[in-house]
Amino acid sequence: MSTTSHSATILDVKNVTVSFDGFRALNGLDFSMAQGELRFVIGPNGAGKTTLLDVVTGKTRPQQGSVTFNGGLNVLRTAEHRLVQQGIERKFQTPTIFGSLTVYENLEAAAGFDDGTLKLFGSLSTADQAKIDATLDLIGLRSRATVRAGTLAHGEKQWLEIGMLLVQEPKLLLLDEPVAGMTRRERNRTGELLQEIAQRCSVLVVEHDMEFVRSFATTVSV
Repeated sequence: MSTTSHSATILDVKNVTVSFDGFRALNGLDFSMAQGELRFVIGPNGAGKTTLLDVVTGKTRPQQGSVTFNGGLNVLRTAEHRLVQQGIERKFQTPTIFGSLTVYENLEAAAGFDDGTLKLFGSLSTADQAKIDATLDLIGLRSRATVRAGTLAHGEKQWLEIGMLLVQEPKLLLLDEPVAGMTRRERNRTGELLQEIAQRCSVLVVEHDMEFVRSFATTVSV
């Protein structure tokens, strides 16, 4: 369970409708999340789960409704890259990492993006280096820090990409089917990791694996 206060709302979606060529992916959706909450979203294919993530990240603009982030930011009037700078980070189902770089170098590259510019290796501040070290411990890849990312197991690649988002210190982390293709052991480790991350920021997980949801969810939206 998260120790973070759940008093404030981090995300507030009101009456959002999204249509694609007459098909309503979202129809008057109301959805909200508290700060420090770990929320799972489930539903059949075509129910609009990924569309919800697209709306929250600014990728898709709804025909109607409002989306407010962190107490006042109008998501629908904010560019995608500005939403990232404001603390909304998203991980897609397929991991996007730099396979030719080491685990540590991947985290270095991600840490360098926090102000919108890519810092080259070796130019990070002491604070950034400490943040990377803490993230390596959190995602369980400390012993793999010097390994090329392309050689990692599937689950390790997923954890690395989550780590790359965490070093940018998000306020809201969006994850689309993070345990797809994982072994049971990897799924369990990922569930524990998500619970740990929820101590630091709000986490919204879209997931189809119902056994995983039953094991690790406290609040589920259908």
